[in-house]
Amino acid sequence: MDIEIPEHELVERFVRASGAGGQNVNKVATAVELRFDVANSPSLPEPVRARLLARRDRRVTSEGVLVIHAQRFRTQERNREDARVRLQAFIDTGLHAPRPRIATRPSRGAKERRLGEKRQRSTIKQSRGRRDWD
Repeated sequence: MDIEIPEHELVERFVRASGAGGQNVNKVATAVELRFDVANSPSLPEPVRARLLARRDRRVTSEGVLVIHAQRFRTQERNREDARVRLQAFIDTGLHAPRPRIATRPSRGAKERRLGEKRQRSTIKQSRGRRDWD
């Protein structure tokens, strides 16, 4: 399943980037701040929205808005592409529901081996302190 996000749901702001870029970095706003309202987007199916909001991602605000800051490249256009690729990757993580974990129990042999190793370790440690030098 592939989700298409319409252009009007994305809010882009161009800001000055930090880091390398020479004099260009002080003059041109090449970094992109892409905002996407995950909580109120009509494009996202409800289960996908719930999974995305449940993720503990620092890029998602408390209001449910995803903020992606892209400044990897020196041109505005490449940073816009980068931000959109990262948005797509974020949405892709919510597409697949995690498989439920099936609880299992250790076998009797595994329990006995574990307890035997604990007993062995215990006797080793007990023998360390018993030195009578009288």
